[in-house]
Amino acid sequence: MSKLLVIFGATGQQGGSVLDYVLNDAELSSKYVIRAITRDVNSDSAKKISSKGVEVVSADPNDDSTLRPALRGANTVFAMTFPSFADVSNTENIEVRQGKAITDAAVAERVDYLIFSTLPHVSKLSGGKYTKVQGFDGKAIVEQYIRQQQIKSAFFAPGSFMQNFNGIMKPRPVGDGTYSISRHCRSDTPLPLIDTAGDTGKWIGSILADPEKYEGKTFCAATKLYTLGEQAAILSKATGRTVVYKQLPPDVYRSMLPPVYGDILMEMMAYQEDFGYYGADQAEKIAWAAENARGKLTTFEEYLEKNPVHLD
Repeated sequence: MSKLLVIFGATGQQGGSVLDYVLNDAELSSKYVIRAITRDVNSDSAKKISSKGVEVVSADPNDDSTLRPALRGANTVFAMTFPSFADVSNTENIEVRQGKAITDAAVAERVDYLIFSTLPHVSKLSGGKYTKVQGFDGKAIVEQYIRQQQIKSAFFAPGSFMQNFNGIMKPRPVGDGTYSISRHCRSDTPLPLIDTAGDTGKWIGSILADPEKYEGKTFCAATKLYTLGEQAAILSKATGRTVVYKQLPPDVYRSMLPPVYGDILMEMMAYQEDFGYYGADQAEKIAWAAENARGKLTTFEEYLEKNPVHLD
């Protein structure tokens, strides 16, 4: 009999990648049936999932009463929390509450296995130097909570999304026909990049195929590390335009950021420069995760070929 896999965030990049990967993998599609969780079952994206023959159920991590019914009968759950863009200063507490609520519901419904989308605990890894990267810390707190419960678990920690280069990280025109990506960090600062929509399912697929092997493990999920300078060079080649990396004074870079996100983004980049996205030995952690992915991972060059960044 097939096992029931419940996927939170099924209409987003991570959950959607898991859903499509399982549906298109002969072994996993015979082993699991899917229940997709979304807050709005009437959205176009939810209807698209339903058209694939997948059960779509409404549930909200902010509403505890919806969670147990959504998880009823599940063998495995892929779960994630959702940051608050309306209450940025409180997003850590919001995500911790969401994650604990999902975990408590999974335990109450006797779910066998919980796969959680986590991130490093910046405050701890930096020894308290950086304390404002709430979106990371909140997920890390949930991970530790899950590890203390009577439920089998594994963890997926995605790197920086390649998709951001088509949006908030898109190179900006300098004014002389060239473009730049700018931070207040050195050009040799390495950043792990992941094609979130294309590759998330490859790691979750590994866990689903052999859950006992990966119980308690964390996938530091990225294709590899790319320095900020390397990112600019790859973008330059892919776009046919001159793209350079420009290190700015901290106060100048800060002035370019939306006020509500300024402190978070400044600390996030400074933490990555000082301690590494995944902390100590991050290159080895990423290499292990890449070796254990179920399928070839997408390079940054391949991503840009499939998803061109248009510079006007």
